[in-house]
Amino acid sequence: MRRFSLVLIGTTAATLLLAACQKQPEPATDAATAPAPAATAEPAPAADTATIAAIDTKALPGEFSGTLPCASCPGIDTRLQLAPDGTFKLDERYQDQADGDFSLSGTWTVEGEPAEGERLRLDPDSKSDDDRVYRLVSVDELRLLDTEGKDIESALDYGLRRAPAADAPVAE
Repeated sequence: MRRFSLVLIGTTAATLLLAACQKQPEPATDAATAPAPAATAEPAPAADTATIAAIDTKALPGEFSGTLPCASCPGIDTRLQLAPDGTFKLDERYQDQADGDFSLSGTWTVEGEPAEGERLRLDPDSKSDDDRVYRLVSVDELRLLDTEGKDIESALDYGLRRAPAADAPVAE
């Protein structure tokens, strides 16, 4: 019985990780999509036990990085650069895999309402690549969403955090 439980847990974990590594299709949504630089910030009503504040999208441009979970490797080193003109460059390196370097570029937009949770959509220039969608946790953190544009229920870290600016002083 114990062996069956371990196999079941391992299979479930592998399935979740495999789903996280697949390309993200564009989820159907009725929310208006606005270009990131033109969006405005407004206070938001309370949701659950925390208040969701609107994200000042003018503060979003910059670099975000982190290591995302991967089913076929130890992790995916990810670097996302958001430009003020609404363009992006995404670099991914699948750890311990030959030919595991990938790059995407395209445009980014912010969609959704603050009370529902704003999302960042990456629309690649290549139409053979699927959109990627992230939850805007704050101007300093993005969290990858699943293929349907919903939060991934997992103890694994799907977050990208703002990289310090190149001219920022280094703390000792």
